[in-house]
Amino acid sequence: MMELESLEAFDGYLDSHKSLTDTACQGLDLRERSWRLFEADVRGAFFLGCRLEASALEYLNDQGACVFPTIEGLPFRSFRAELYDAAELYDGYVPGDHASYDVTPDATSYHSHKQTAQALDVVGTLAERIHDHAIDNALHQHLAKVGIGSVVAIMGGHGLTRTDDAYIQVARLGRALTAAGFYLATGGGPGAMEAANFGAWMAAHPVEALDEALEMLAGAATFEPVGEWLDAAFAVRAKWPQPDSGAGASLGVPTWHYGHEPPNVFATEIAKYFANSIREDGLLAIALAGVVFAPGSAGTIQEIFQDAAQNHYESFGKASPMVFFDVDYWTNVKPIYPVLRQLAAGKKYAEVLTAFDEVDPIVDFLVACKASAL
Repeated sequence: MMELESLEAFDGYLDSHKSLTDTACQGLDLRERSWRLFEADVRGAFFLGCRLEASALEYLNDQGACVFPTIEGLPFRSFRAELYDAAELYDGYVPGDHASYDVTPDATSYHSHKQTAQALDVVGTLAERIHDHAIDNALHQHLAKVGIGSVVAIMGGHGLTRTDDAYIQVARLGRALTAAGFYLATGGGPGAMEAANFGAWMAAHPVEALDEALEMLAGAATFEPVGEWLDAAFAVRAKWPQPDSGAGASLGVPTWHYGHEPPNVFATEIAKYFANSIREDGLLAIALAGVVFAPGSAGTIQEIFQDAAQNHYESFGKASPMVFFDVDYWTNVKPIYPVLRQLAAGKKYAEVLTAFDEVDPIVDFLVACKASAL
C-alpha cells in the first residue's frame, strides 16, 4: 500500500494517478485539498488522523474510504509520519529558564502518560498505541534509508555522569564507530546513552573538539536538575552544529515510561515510545551490525538477555555481535559475560560474543563482523 505522508507526496501522487485507491494518507491537513478529494477515486483509501472539511469527510464516508479521525486534546499527535528530533521534543524550552522545561512537548506528554496510566483511560491508551505504531512505521522507513545493516546499538546505564571515565570512553567509542561508517542507536536517554549519541554527534568535528566539549558538559554532570543538564548540552550543540552532510547522525529510542529520564539532545533522530517493551525489543532487533554493552545495572542486564534470546534462537535469521565493554565490570562486578559464554556454547552467536577494554578493538571487531556478513 502506498503511504502519503506529506502534502507534496499527496499532490504528486494525484497528479499522476487520479486515484487514492490502496493508499494511506497519514497526518495530513487536507482542509485546502477537498477539491482534490472530490475529483479522485477514494474507494479503498485510508485517511489516518488527517484534518478534513465536513463536506470532504461526508464524501469519503459515502465513497467507501476508511477514515480514522484525529484524537484531540492530547499534547502529542497519535498519527505522525516522522520521527522526533530534539527541537520538537524541547520546543518552548529557553536555556537558562529551567521552569520552561515543564511546558515542552516532552514534559507534557510524560505528564499525560502518567495520568492515562493512573486513570486506566481507554481513549488515552488507544492514542498512545496508535502513536507507537506510527513511530514504528516512521522508524523502519528511516532505517531503510540509512541501511539497517549498518546499525550498531550501544546500551548502558542512565546513571553514568558526564565526568565518569566510562562516559568518556563510550563517547570516544560513539565517535569512532560513527567515523567507521556505522549508524549508532541508543536508548536515547542520559548516561551511557547520551555519551554514545554525543560521540556520534562529534564525529563531524575535529577529534580535539571532543575533549573541549566534554569539559563543557562536565559543568552539569548529572541530568538532575534537568535544566542545567540541558543548558550544557545545547551549548555544545550550538558551538559544534551538525553539518548538512549528516556526518554525525545517530538514533535515540527513549520512552515516556521512564519519562523522568529526559531524552538527550545529541541523537539527530528520536523514536520516542510510550510502551517500553516495544521500544526495548525493537531497539535490539534493529541492531543487526551488533550491540555494545557498556557498564549498567538491571535495565542493561535485562537488555543483554533480551539480545541473547534473539541471538540464541536467531529470531531475525542471523546472530548479531554482542560486545561487552569493560572486561572486569562484566566478568567480576556484574558477572554476566561468563554466563553468556556458557549459554552461547555450541551456538552461532558464540563466534560473535566477546569483551574488550579499549575502543579500537571494538571498532575493528565490528568492522570485521560486518565485512564477513556481506
